[in-house]
Amino acid sequence: MDPLNESLPVPMMTVLSRKFWEAAKQRKLAFQYCSKCDMLQAYPKPCCSECGGEELSWKELSGEGTVYSYTVPRQVIDNSPVFAKGLPFVVAIVQLREGPRLISNIVGLPPEEVKIGMKVMVTFEDVSSEIALPKFRPLVSES
Repeated sequence: MDPLNESLPVPMMTVLSRKFWEAAKQRKLAFQYCSKCDMLQAYPKPCCSECGGEELSWKELSGEGTVYSYTVPRQVIDNSPVFAKGLPFVVAIVQLREGPRLISNIVGLPPEEVKIGMKVMVTFEDVSSEIALPKFRPLVSES
């Protein structure tokens, strides 16, 4: 675990999100899947956001994506000085290969090297004994 993140808030595991967090702890990215309309949901809900169906299961994704958009916070604006330790960092919307978008961080390179359209791959950071956060690093192509 990154010592800078020891005091950062940890996401709360709920009944709906448990399978997402359990998969992440195993270094897998999994989203809800509706077998009725073939839709992947970017965050867990009790029914499909597309068709309202309740035929939901969990599907493991490739973890590959593309930076759709991003921002680089460089100062703390609110009363969250705990985030100041990691500044600057990249908050991105990643378009996953399978379709959904996920908000996360881009890690493994300086913020000024992140580009829209950059290919990325999921990586995981343990932040508690139960929670591993999916983050993304540049995808290194094998040539």
